[in-house]
Amino acid sequence: DFIISQPGVFKLLSASCTFSFVLLAIRIFVTGSLFYTFLAWNLFLAFIPFAVTTFMFRRKEFKTNSVKFLFLFSVWLLFVPNAFYIITDLFHLDEGTLAPQWFDLILIFSFAWNGLLAGIISMIQMERLIESYLSGRVKWLFLYFIMFLNALGIYIGRYLRYNSWDIITNPFQLAKDIAYLCIHPMRNSNDWGMIFCFAVLMTLIYKSFESINNSIAYK
Repeated sequence: DFIISQPGVFKLLSASCTFSFVLLAIRIFVTGSLFYTFLAWNLFLAFIPFAVTTFMFRRKEFKTNSVKFLFLFSVWLLFVPNAFYIITDLFHLDEGTLAPQWFDLILIFSFAWNGLLAGIISMIQMERLIESYLSGRVKWLFLYFIMFLNALGIYIGRYLRYNSWDIITNPFQLAKDIAYLCIHPMRNSNDWGMIFCFAVLMTLIYKSFESINNSIAYK
């Protein structure tokens, strides 16, 4: 498990996050605009599932206590779409006009990259944690199911404008909007196209990282 066991990986991730925040601070100082400060909040949300699985990975009781495992797994499942949602912040590239576009591109992409990397590491950790619960074939189904839920969560957050905690604070309206999406698939064909394409893209990205991780680990 090269990626999730090497302290250098976490140091590099910390350095990359520091670079992102330095860029954000420079933009605020030079332009006087706080427009892109939402990137910091989105990155914080992206790191919640990473923090959850890292905590679980270092505590052996979560491999034997199914109640504790299911509780933190539910928390992780609720927040893990945020790690991939941050990719869609690239939609805001043309909205900030006070800085050069190349600078904003690097700024947004650096935050998106850090969130994506945190999400991938978190997914690898969770996959290792569930090895004792699921067989090899079921793990594949688990991965695709999680990536589909991630894509659905991205759609709900980006286009329906819900947050992760709305599942607790506004569950009925959230359920109503999801039901409409499912009951009328043809009316929402563009939305389903986005969801399925994102699910495939995230699965390919994750499996690419996992393949690299495994090939390095077994050398």
